[in-house]
Amino acid sequence: MVTAREGHREGSAGGDRVPAGLAALDQAFDKGSLYALRAAVAAHVAEAGLGRSQVYDVTAVAHELAANAVVHGAGHGRLRLWVADGFLYCQVSEAGRDATANQAAPSGDGAAPWPVQHGHGLWLVRQIADHVDITPGPAGTTATVRFPLGPR
Repeated sequence: MVTAREGHREGSAGGDRVPAGLAALDQAFDKGSLYALRAAVAAHVAEAGLGRSQVYDVTAVAHELAANAVVHGAGHGRLRLWVADGFLYCQVSEAGRDATANQAAPSGDGAAPWPVQHGHGLWLVRQIADHVDITPGPAGTTATVRFPLGPR
């Protein structure tokens, strides 16, 4: 779950902000389906006509946002991807933190866990996306990012 609000897309009021009829991808995800989610995002972005490096960028951003929802939010969420007004939009929403979903399981092998430095995922999102809108609320957090369809 992301915890800061950045920017604001004109005409977007809370709740479901995906324009009717424009959703190219609307997929639920959880920890076990992040790989399939990345594959679906990459396929849809390529279909939208973006180049190989742009497909990689959008897929990386979508994964970071979805992973945040899994690790810091409810452990699951929904990703929507659509094209409108010369941009590709990616929206990740989650329903809020579930205390039981975030309890770390012991590794069982005695190995120390991988060191984690928080904040790099959102930093990456901000570096790659053209615009970032993160809206936290009592019902969860929604992050919407956009990418230009043409060359940068």
